[in-house]
Amino acid sequence: MNQKPTLTKTLKLHQVVFMGLAWMTPMIFFTVYGVAFEAADGMMTPAYLIAFLAIFFTAFSYSRMVKAYPISGSAYTYTKKSIHPKVGFLVGWALLLDYVFSPIIAILTFGIFMNTEFPSIPVFVWIIIMNIVLVIVNIVGIKSAARISGISVLVQIAFIVLFCALIVKDVITGDTAASSLFSLSPFLSDHSSLSAVFTGASLICFCFLGFDAVTTMSEETIKAEKTVSKAIFLIVLIAAVMYIAISYLTQVAFPNFAFSNPDNAAYALVQLVGGNLLSSIFIMVLIIATFTQGVSSMTSVSRFLYALGRESILPVKLFTAIHPKYKTPVANIIFVGVISFAAVFFDLDTAVTFVSFGALTAFTFVNISVIAHYYMKQKERSLKGTFVYLVFPLIGAGFICWLLTLLNKQTLMYGLAWLIIGFIYMAIRKAWITSKDKSSTTRKKLLQQKTMSDNLTD
Repeated sequence: MNQKPTLTKTLKLHQVVFMGLAWMTPMIFFTVYGVAFEAADGMMTPAYLIAFLAIFFTAFSYSRMVKAYPISGSAYTYTKKSIHPKVGFLVGWALLLDYVFSPIIAILTFGIFMNTEFPSIPVFVWIIIMNIVLVIVNIVGIKSAARISGISVLVQIAFIVLFCALIVKDVITGDTAASSLFSLSPFLSDHSSLSAVFTGASLICFCFLGFDAVTTMSEETIKAEKTVSKAIFLIVLIAAVMYIAISYLTQVAFPNFAFSNPDNAAYALVQLVGGNLLSSIFIMVLIIATFTQGVSSMTSVSRFLYALGRESILPVKLFTAIHPKYKTPVANIIFVGVISFAAVFFDLDTAVTFVSFGALTAFTFVNISVIAHYYMKQKERSLKGTFVYLVFPLIGAGFICWLLTLLNKQTLMYGLAWLIIGFIYMAIRKAWITSKDKSSTTRKKLLQQKTMSDNLTD
C-alpha cells in the first residue's frame, strides 16, 4: 500500500540560518533607513540596541517552544497546545497576516525596484514575472530554496561589509567629519529625546522579523529541536551585529547627514559613501535581496498553511497534499502565488501594516505560551526555571505589547477587524463540523437499525 508523501528532513543548521536571514533580508536596513532615521530623530544606534533587546527575549521564547513542539505551525501550534485551541486558532489567524503579506511585500518591492531601473516596463509586469518564478523555485524543493537564499545572504553581507569598510577608510583618512572611529555621539545627543529613540525602536523591530519564520520548517530540518533553536539565536545575533555596526559607523562618519525624501535617503547615503559605482551595486543587491526574501517567505507561508490544513482549520485534502517527487506542498505554493498577485493592488504601507500586527500578536502569545507550558504545566519553578520560564517571557511579552500600542490606530483597527473575521470563521467552521458529525452519527444509527432488522428477518 502506498504511503501518503510527507515533508522530508533535509535542512541543516547553516541552511536554516540562511533561510531566516533571507526572509529577514539584511539589506532591509537600507530600505527603512530614511523612515527609521526620522522616527528615531537620528539616534539609530540606540534604537537598534533597544529593538534587539525587545526581540531577544521573544527569540528566546521561540527557542524554548520549538524544543517542546518541533513541528510546523509556529505560534499557532505553541499557543494551541500550551494555552487553548481557540486561542491558538486566533493567534494562527493573526499570524496569517504576517506570512501571507510577506511575499506580497517582497514581490511589490521587487517590482518597484525593477521599474526604477527599467521605467518602460510597468510594475505589474515585474510583479507577475517575480510571482511565477517564486512559485516554480518553491515547488522544485526546499533545498533549492535554501541554496538560493544562502547565495543571496552572502551577497548582502558582502555589500554591507564593503559599505562599512569604505566608511572606516574615509574616517581613517580624514575624508569625513569624524575625527575618530570611537565615539559616544551615536549613543548620546543633546537634541534627541528618549521617547524618539523608543519610537524608532518600535519601527526598527520590523527589521528583525523573520527569525520566527524558520520554526515553520521544523519538519524539514534535521534534529529540529536543537537546530532550529540554534538558528533562531544566530539569525537574531547576526542581524543585530550588522544593523548596529552600520548605524554606528554612519552616525560617526556623517553626524550631520540630511535628506529631503526618506524613501531614497539610503540611496543618497550610499552615493555619499561610494559614488555612482557603489550606488549601482546597491540597487543590484537590493533586487537580489527582495527576490530571495520572496522565495523564503513563500516557503514559510506554504508550510504554515500545511500545518493549518493538518489541523483541519483549512481544507485537509488541499492544504496537506505533498508532491510525491518534489516533497513540497504544491497546492499551498500555488495558492500563495495566486494571493500574491494582489501585490498589483496593494501599496507597501498597507502590506507592512498587516505584517506588523500579525507578527507582534504572535510574538506576544509565544512568550505567554512559554509560561503556560513550562512554568504552569511542567512546573519548572526552581530559581533558574523562574527566571527562564517566567521572568524572561514576561519581559518579552511586555516589550512586544508595548510595541503593539505604538502602532497607529488604523493598523490596530485593521487587525481587530481581521480577528473578528477569524472569530466568525471559527464559529461557522465549528457549526459545520458539529452538523457533519451529527449527520454521520445518524447514518450510523440507521445502518445499525437496518442491520438488526435484517438479522431478525433472517
